[in-house]
Amino acid sequence: MKKRLGLILLILLIIAASAATYLFWPEQDDLSHLATAGEPYDARILRDEWGVPHVFGQTDPDVAYGLAYAHAEDDFLTIQQTAIAARGDLARIYGPDAAPNDYMVALLRIWEQVEDNYESGIEADTKALLAGYAAGLNHYAALHEEEALPGLFPITPQDMVAAAVHKSPLFFGLDGTLGELFAEERQNTVSTRSPEISTLPYQGVPLPRPLPAWLGGSGGEVASAGSSGTGSNTFAVSPTRTANGETFLAVNSHQPWSGPVSWYEAHLHSEEGWDAAGALFPGVPTIVHGHNRNLGWAFTVNDSDLADVYVLEINPENPNQYRYDGQWRELEVREVTLEVKLFGRLRWPVKREVLWSVYGPAVRQDHGTYAIRYAGRGRVGIFEQLYRLNKARNFQEWQDGMRLGQLPTFNVGYADREGNIYYLYNGLLPLRADGYDWQQYLPGDTPETLWTGYLPFEQLPQVFNPPAGFIQNCNSSPFQTTIGTGNPDPAAYSPTLGIDSRMSNRATRALDLFRADSAITWEEFHEYKYDMRYATEGEMDSFIRHLVALDSDGDPDLVAGQELLAEWDRQVTPDNRAAALAVLTAEPLDARTGLPDEEILATFKEAVNWLLEHHGRLDVPWQEVNRLQRGDLDIGLGGGPDVLHAVYGERAEDGHLHGHAGDSYVMLVRWDAAGNVDSRSIHQFGAATARPESPHYADQAPLFAARELKPVWLDEAQIRAHLAQEYRPGEESK
Repeated sequence: MKKRLGLILLILLIIAASAATYLFWPEQDDLSHLATAGEPYDARILRDEWGVPHVFGQTDPDVAYGLAYAHAEDDFLTIQQTAIAARGDLARIYGPDAAPNDYMVALLRIWEQVEDNYESGIEADTKALLAGYAAGLNHYAALHEEEALPGLFPITPQDMVAAAVHKSPLFFGLDGTLGELFAEERQNTVSTRSPEISTLPYQGVPLPRPLPAWLGGSGGEVASAGSSGTGSNTFAVSPTRTANGETFLAVNSHQPWSGPVSWYEAHLHSEEGWDAAGALFPGVPTIVHGHNRNLGWAFTVNDSDLADVYVLEINPENPNQYRYDGQWRELEVREVTLEVKLFGRLRWPVKREVLWSVYGPAVRQDHGTYAIRYAGRGRVGIFEQLYRLNKARNFQEWQDGMRLGQLPTFNVGYADREGNIYYLYNGLLPLRADGYDWQQYLPGDTPETLWTGYLPFEQLPQVFNPPAGFIQNCNSSPFQTTIGTGNPDPAAYSPTLGIDSRMSNRATRALDLFRADSAITWEEFHEYKYDMRYATEGEMDSFIRHLVALDSDGDPDLVAGQELLAEWDRQVTPDNRAAALAVLTAEPLDARTGLPDEEILATFKEAVNWLLEHHGRLDVPWQEVNRLQRGDLDIGLGGGPDVLHAVYGERAEDGHLHGHAGDSYVMLVRWDAAGNVDSRSIHQFGAATARPESPHYADQAPLFAARELKPVWLDEAQIRAHLAQEYRPGEESK
């Protein structure tokens, strides 16, 4: 397994290689010249009683312009940070801790990818959409100069594309793959070629990679995704399995509650056929997942192996040459300069070597020189693909959008007004040579390890209208998408593809719940989404049974804790009195029973002592420990790690777990038997994601804690019946 180490380890190396020249950066730019940026566009922003923006325009670029402006009103800083991170200029604003990001941008040649492929890789209508979005940000910046980060504006369409290119590989853990190369010693063995490897049965990726802190886990500092514990849910039910001939879809990504990949809700409507509602990330000009009138879709992170590390053999006579295919080749050596903020307006130029090989980017360390190859490099059309999904009118058009292959990862769930349901294990899965263990490092001296193609779309694991009438994926194996016939056959997939095979608790519970109900009602669909139970004989269940059976050496507190857990019903409902002790013990260990008993007991004792110290008892109601805090709001929560109502918290000094990831934007969609769409949604905070002064900063949190949803209004008459504010960008204060 490829271990994940934080890219923060690069900082010391960067500083050590630096030249000490000082620069002063201006504190603020004059942006008055951008005041006319919005003149070519016309958009109306209708905010409903929850502050959610419904953006109306004649053209799609008009709507993109209005979306950018509305989102900037609610979270301008994070959008700017997304853009400036993609420029590789983050350390100039935020100092040394941000330098690893800037190094990575240079190493991966993010901007060369954009410059080389922007014109040919993106259609004209998408470029127009991006231009409108950039204009919205520039217009907002001109009217709010005090909020603008120095040196960033004007924003360009290419900035938005670079942000997507920058962020995309982080979802499949490229930062961790890169970060482990900066450890003090080599972190993996090098695979040798063996014919026996290709005869091994399919196992998939053996263990999930940990999430980074900003995605709810403990991995690297910059980004990534993929774990059976944290992640997302989607499920869809066809009319054959609903009580009233309806079609249901759950859009339920588990994201961090703030930051560059936190959700923002919007509804977008143009007179050119764009009419989509759902959620998006800061800096994204379309709905990422949600629905239009005809169809809906949802993403969950998959954990396919999309990045490989190669060990290069360096010429002892020339450190800039490596052996490949029997010859010495030249490494392409460049030097980049990173501007790092020291304090105030003082900046320090830091020089750093970046290398390039036939495989891709390379780094030189004392324990070896390594190259990295990853899926999707050079593909810049992510927003084009999302735009096509937004405007698709039927399954064929939507699937054609997915065929564009610009998203290198993600499971996808789908449903539509015709009653179709669909699951796709989407990914750019490298076609690798048999005979190597691709979970290890690879020899970097042979064309055999240089993969150049991907598994064709038609051969990806996928399920269309299965006989059971439902599909689900909760960061889980594509081979257990449904029950009965219809699942993909694992024997059809080479182990070299690196398809993940682990089942999360959430996937197991979803299968159990839908299997047991052949006539699902809308109310039951809602109930199943908010299930808070760990599966019988699942990982948590096995862990607790093992823990209860351990010898606690007569420690009265541990014995009391074991007795409490012995009676636990495996639920994390708000009033459950054993959930706190169970979660506090199991979560740090990922509920693994294969660990030494001493380690399990030590973690258990720590959890017992923590509860006694802060609460004076072990049987504390879960909602007294598990909290959502937002401004002055402090409310208890149900849900927990790897249950369908997923909530992940961090221990705080006040003796609580402060929720920071998991269920965030939740949307449940249904089409009735006549094909009419209706949906409900909730955000863990509210529409004003970064504006504490706004009434919508936390107004949805009580509903979120109560597991209630609010209506999604699509018709203008409905919106106006619940209208709080209407304005054009720049006229909101009039």
